[in-house]
Amino acid sequence: MKQNIFLIISLSFLLIFSTSCVDDLNQNPTDPDLFTEVDVYSSPEQALGALAKVYAGLALTGQQGPAGQPDIDGSIIDEGFSQYTRIMWNLNEATTDHGVIGWLSDPGVPEINQLSWDANNPWTKGMYYRMAQNISFANSFIENAANLAQSHSSVVDYVNEARFIRAYCYTQLIDMFGDVPLVTAVSAELPSQATRSELFSFVENELTDLANVLPSSGTNEYGRVDQTAASALLSRLYLNAEVYTGQSRFSEAITQAENAMSGSYSINNSDGNNNGTAYDELFLADNNTNGAQNEFIFVLQFDGIKTQTWGGATFIVHAPIGGTMNAADFGVNGGWGGLRTTKGLVDKFSYSITQNNADGEPISWSDPRAMFHTDGQTYETEKLATFKSGYAVTKFKNVDTNGVAGSDSAGNHPDTDLALIRLAEVYLNYAEAVARGGGGSIQTATSYINELRTRAGAPTITSSEFNIELVMDERSRELYWEGLRRSDLIRDGKFVSGAYLWPYKGGAANGTGVSSHLKLFPIPEDVLLVNPNMKQNPNY
Repeated sequence: MKQNIFLIISLSFLLIFSTSCVDDLNQNPTDPDLFTEVDVYSSPEQALGALAKVYAGLALTGQQGPAGQPDIDGSIIDEGFSQYTRIMWNLNEATTDHGVIGWLSDPGVPEINQLSWDANNPWTKGMYYRMAQNISFANSFIENAANLAQSHSSVVDYVNEARFIRAYCYTQLIDMFGDVPLVTAVSAELPSQATRSELFSFVENELTDLANVLPSSGTNEYGRVDQTAASALLSRLYLNAEVYTGQSRFSEAITQAENAMSGSYSINNSDGNNNGTAYDELFLADNNTNGAQNEFIFVLQFDGIKTQTWGGATFIVHAPIGGTMNAADFGVNGGWGGLRTTKGLVDKFSYSITQNNADGEPISWSDPRAMFHTDGQTYETEKLATFKSGYAVTKFKNVDTNGVAGSDSAGNHPDTDLALIRLAEVYLNYAEAVARGGGGSIQTATSYINELRTRAGAPTITSSEFNIELVMDERSRELYWEGLRRSDLIRDGKFVSGAYLWPYKGGAANGTGVSSHLKLFPIPEDVLLVNPNMKQNPNY
């Protein structure tokens, strides 16, 4: 699939967005190259190449290596900046206690750090267009592959995979923007704006069906989705249902988490580098083969030679390196000196336990998931532009379990795959839904948390210690920098609250509460100008 993702350049669904012709979630893919739609969908093999583009829309940014032929017009957002997981990190981690961005000269970055963005922020705009574009890719594929699917069962699977990608993109739009158009077919007409509840119902129905018709758990090739992916994404959707629709669905979150956990995936316990924990293997260059792949339910694949981008793994490995850190230890040619964390995340790893040694004294321990570089770094994040202000994070690397760097000898682009959904999240979805009163078993939820702690080398807990605060902190410790923190804080009532603060929240050095309208990002002004059917989110 990694090779397919790069080779689909021959298909080239080249979408050039401009502020004067954007039809908002309703883009018509064009084919400026030699291949026509008849060529592309003439066989299952050709259709698989087209499907690779639907997947690749979440990993890559254009048709020519890391830059040169962007899918999204550079006047909207720079091609390197516009890659999905790079924008997701900025919007879902740097807006929280998990991270800060030091490049204050980059447009829109200070506002992201301080939760003060407006309707013209390039990062929120980039996310909206990236998701709109990939929905368009999926819609085009579903429509054009329909005839071929009638005579080839494999293409039926491809269509269902494209439906999953479309549903995933809509979950991001629901979470970040609320009311957006619901478009399921390529059309030249301006779409109407659907409500968040209507979008929720669409995604719910799609994923419920896909949980039965996608390939069975574990039967698809690595990097492609199956029934477990649909159930896992449903568990996330239901966990956030009260935020999205006003109605809690925690019992359904438990059911779908159970469905996902009954599949073929397993928590990685293979400590390939023998450092005492199997957690770090999830974020190494060989995580597609070192055992971590068994935990990855939905993953974006990166290859230093075949799939190059200035976002993705390139961003998340290079950007947190600076100060006294040795870039070679991370398998790359240098650091970008930009990303750090705050004491808010650091403090999550300073929690008490009830275990004592034989003399009755508290056991001293450290959680190996606390992957911080502290040499020369300050605990307090006093200056956003100064890399040494705040701890650095060492979670993602471009070396394998033997310490060997990835395939790009120049040291630019890593081989490290990035999981969008992994089994550990599903464990924690179950535990949170139990803690929020959705039913299930406290004992079972405790056992899932302990499985993750044991894998990490951290001490276990008892059922009597289980509560919602512990679960949410455990989500922070397990999933930090993986793009889920903003949603977690919103669901937990802490994102805008003045009672839960972190450095530079609201622009204050020690943090301050902010307006509740910031729980949604603004619809881009460009979209509102083009489509009169659209209304802006409140207070933008």
